[in-house]
Amino acid sequence: MTGSGLQARELGLFTDLYELRMLQGYWHAGMERRATFSLSFRALPPRRNFVLACGQGELLALIEQLHFDDAALAALRQLGGFGEGFLDWLGGFRFSGDIYAVPEGTPLFAGEPLLEVEATIAEAQLLESLLMNHIHLQSLLASKATRFVLAANGRGVIDFGLRRMHGSDAALRAVRAYWIAGLDGTSNVLGGLRYGVPVLGTMAHSYVQAHHSEAEAFRHFARLYPGSVLLVDTYDALEGVRCAIRLAAELGDDFRLGGVRLDSGDLLRLAREARRLLDNAGLQQAKIIASGGLDEYRIAELVAAQAPIDSFGIGSALGTSSDAPFIDFAYKLTEYDGRGRTKLSPGKGILPGRKQLYRHYKNGVFSHDRLCARDEAGDGEALLQPVMRGGRQLDPAAADIGLARERCGAALARLPPALRALDTATVAAELQVSEQLQRAAEQARRSACHSSYTHE
Repeated sequence: MTGSGLQARELGLFTDLYELRMLQGYWHAGMERRATFSLSFRALPPRRNFVLACGQGELLALIEQLHFDDAALAALRQLGGFGEGFLDWLGGFRFSGDIYAVPEGTPLFAGEPLLEVEATIAEAQLLESLLMNHIHLQSLLASKATRFVLAANGRGVIDFGLRRMHGSDAALRAVRAYWIAGLDGTSNVLGGLRYGVPVLGTMAHSYVQAHHSEAEAFRHFARLYPGSVLLVDTYDALEGVRCAIRLAAELGDDFRLGGVRLDSGDLLRLAREARRLLDNAGLQQAKIIASGGLDEYRIAELVAAQAPIDSFGIGSALGTSSDAPFIDFAYKLTEYDGRGRTKLSPGKGILPGRKQLYRHYKNGVFSHDRLCARDEAGDGEALLQPVMRGGRQLDPAAADIGLARERCGAALARLPPALRALDTATVAAELQVSEQLQRAAEQARRSACHSSYTHE
């Protein structure tokens, strides 16, 4: 089993049909020269000022395992359209190329490469579907999660989204992305255990409903789980808080109320009144957790109003990235056989060749990025670093989500306030393109125009 939930033997088949058809076309034509493919996004999703690069750490391990065993070849043979010679070649397939990538947890802007793959044309082509699927999901969810972290402004944020996410694989990989983005924990037991993320949770309304009274439910639960958080709004939120306070007085050290969770109603009013009741009862240590259909804008409103809420539990809006459910990622050929390649499609131009992305700061704050040719000298922080050479990971520790989390927090802190805001910045992040790269683009464009009217 791989980290993605796929069996390792299935990785070769986890692709779009046209990828395999193109591979057979390359093989049939004897096209074995080296190619470069670049992954970037053309435009930011609505109300986003950056995308957080995430997922490439896990991806490298999958690429190392990608192969076609006898069962996979038999399945392709049954599917039809593939010759025996090509299938024999596919049976020996192993990725042997190089990959450059920005570190996980790096904020990126439109037009900037998240990674580049350098390999024979067939090897690089086959990675497309697996690579995009893996990085798209984690980058999408990590980017959404950072918005909650920024909105909470230092208060806790917990993932409650498992039940409404789009399948088990997405729900598991999301836990990893959330932790990198700065969340404090998850209710997802398997995800938390797999990635070493704190597993947190309270109770559901059904537990309270199943007992003869709210007090009975609280008493049983608190005795079994001392220090737990009680869900108080099954019937009446403030009466639920008072019930918890009476039990705390009755049971003393056996109760040890950890906190209360508010899941509905006017959260600002209820949190203020709950805090007053708890403090007056000497329960200053008891926390208040809010949940119930929250998005980052509602959290920002509550924080701005100084609501006495310690943590927010987030479900559907986070797990589905409800306001922006996709990023316009594209994996495009930029060089083949030593020659830069481009496209002439309107709105889908490609900067040719291998690249490097330099990040610049002024007084410790992000200033601008500069995109250059790989062999071009540049200053600033070089973001695209070699992570795979000859088909092998250079540093397996690159997948460490603790390091990625630290990197993300530091990178976000260095963005100017406008780029950390929840709404679109009036001035987008600046991306400069070097003159050498611009000349290469013009040359590739002229070459493409000429070849489009040249017939053999």
